[in-house]
Amino acid sequence: MKEFDNIIIGFGKGGKTLAGALAAKGEKTALIERSDKMYGGTCINVACIPSKFLENSARLSAEAGGSFQEKAARYRRTIEEKRQIISDLRQKNLAKAVGAGVEVITGTASFLDDHKIQVSYPDGTGEELYGKRFFINTGAKPFIPPIAGLKESRYAYTSEGMMELEELPERLLIIGGGYIGLEFASYYTNFGSKVTVVQDGESFIPREDEEVAASVLAHMTETGIRILRSSEVTEVKDGTDGAEVTVKTGDGEETLHVQAILVATGRRPNVEGLHPENAGIQLTKRGAIQTDEGLRTSVPHIWAMGDVAGGLQFTYISLDDSRIVKSQILGDGSRTTQNRGAVPYSVFLDPPLSRVGMTEKEAREAGFEVKVARMMTAAAPRARVLKATTGMLKAVIDAGTGQILGAHFYCAESHELINLIKLAMDAKIPYTVLRDNIYNHPTMSETFNDFFAAVN
Repeated sequence: MKEFDNIIIGFGKGGKTLAGALAAKGEKTALIERSDKMYGGTCINVACIPSKFLENSARLSAEAGGSFQEKAARYRRTIEEKRQIISDLRQKNLAKAVGAGVEVITGTASFLDDHKIQVSYPDGTGEELYGKRFFINTGAKPFIPPIAGLKESRYAYTSEGMMELEELPERLLIIGGGYIGLEFASYYTNFGSKVTVVQDGESFIPREDEEVAASVLAHMTETGIRILRSSEVTEVKDGTDGAEVTVKTGDGEETLHVQAILVATGRRPNVEGLHPENAGIQLTKRGAIQTDEGLRTSVPHIWAMGDVAGGLQFTYISLDDSRIVKSQILGDGSRTTQNRGAVPYSVFLDPPLSRVGMTEKEAREAGFEVKVARMMTAAAPRARVLKATTGMLKAVIDAGTGQILGAHFYCAESHELINLIKLAMDAKIPYTVLRDNIYNHPTMSETFNDFFAAVN
């Protein structure tokens, strides 16, 4: 039986980063991944990198215009280019891990007890491995709702499968009005598909600031995306050239003929086949691995990182999780989930929607006396240069201290702007510093001069 100081299950951002750090300390470290098509983790293979490559290509395609056939041809080229980029990144991640002294094992891990796992290899063989410490980084998997005919449909895809679809669908139906569903709605609309989004709730992106959400809804509707709220898909029937999808709406029932269905109804922590119970690892009510603020599980020598730990499902959270675990093992233990500061995120629509901190409603409910900054994107000189004047910017400020409590940007380059706000929030820099700072011109960041001057 092979023995290791550390066994990391899952080649995600947190797992591969921690593996390299531990191996650099001379510890014998194994990194287990069930598929050689997932070296590097979810982000580079089936999520962030390929989807944002798709987003950029779709935006450029929309700018180029042309017939549906011309757009479909550009779409096919995009899929091929994406595959090559991902293959290159996958090999670089493997080479980096091996070069750091990590033993990469391709197989499926299952706990036998709290120090032993069974690894099943693709060729049908297997073996037991012993580990002094374990780190679980197995990510999340798509949730497929129990809709009649959906699971069996040849035209239904998760986001992973959708990005492998070689032919651009003329009509696309998306089940789920969350962030993944809306991103793909934006991508495929820009490529030239006619997109319908079906969401069960009435509120559109309810976690977001109401004013900003209304701006997003208005623009997406203007671009031709049909968003059916308080609606549900009840049945899917395959035909020879697509699927017939029955949708129950507030006005009754309708049937849509589509060439593809994207199932974007959320992702759940992936513990499939892991058998954490054999190691005494406790799960939360939502099926995530339960951890403390240092990401240690109920078993002292086992940690969990990333999506499987039930936190925010972002690759940069998985990366920060590796810093937290490294702090617990190799450092002073001071870094925890409780002190990582504000967490920004972006939804890559066209334009992107970005947020950090509280909404105005949340701030008022928390007891803050607030000031608000608002600005339409069209007022920004850089937006004029980019011919990207859609959207708005909004920030919520503590009236007493001038500290930024939250920011919500639906505008060009918002994914870059939001990181400046995070830095200001974490460093407790008042909004007036951003307001009075000197920025180069013309840039979106210089928008902060006028934007924060409009606080009231």
